[in-house]
Amino acid sequence: MPQPRLFSRALIRFEAQSEDEDVVGFLQGLVTNDVTGPLPVWAGLLSAQGKTLFDFMVWPSQTGLLLDCEADAADDLIKRLSLYRLRRKITIERDPALGVFWQRDPHEGASADPRLPELGWRWIGPISDDDQPADDAWLAHRLSLGVPEGSAELGDILWLETNATELHGVSFAKGCYVGQENTARMNWRQKVNRRLVVVPLSSSAEKRRKAAYPAQDLAVDHLRVEDLDPSQLPAWQAAALQG
Repeated sequence: MPQPRLFSRALIRFEAQSEDEDVVGFLQGLVTNDVTGPLPVWAGLLSAQGKTLFDFMVWPSQTGLLLDCEADAADDLIKRLSLYRLRRKITIERDPALGVFWQRDPHEGASADPRLPELGWRWIGPISDDDQPADDAWLAHRLSLGVPEGSAELGDILWLETNATELHGVSFAKGCYVGQENTARMNWRQKVNRRLVVVPLSSSAEKRRKAAYPAQDLAVDHLRVEDLDPSQLPAWQAAALQG
């Protein structure tokens, strides 16, 4: 039976090459979210200044971890993670045999999107020539809920300005990770001056635009919080700003 696959996503596999190597501990010290608890989780890899380099889902596997990431960014993400690996005996490579699948309704073996339940259900599985593209449906659904993702929309934006707190993409209880100092300071001061917001393309401010989607008549802008009208925002984002 054809499966609804996100062809725009790829899987990166993390595996220990020796029994004394700790794959989970390695990633825990790099990314924004806690990968020692229930998975999947949404997380980011940041610059030292706390700006977004990559975002991805972290999934469990029988032999380590899997990163569900943008296919176009997968090779760059592998290179970046490999810089931190140094001499550790950890394999970091694409798994071309697996794909990311998505649909709006529950599916056996799938997990609700950890960012927002309304985003639907995802699962990992073997790819097939019979798989059907779900990318256009996913994009339209995601944007309709006001949720940004990917390097085109999130790239070089401070992690908390991507709505990472509201979308459960950061843990303030875990230990250090790359970019943690500035991220924690912003949270402690409650000082998030800008937000990524999905807006009608006709009202998008070109200087503040991160990405445009003419087919959906929508854009993702990076706007000052003081300029946002909560009545024009999705419920999850409006609640955060009013709280």
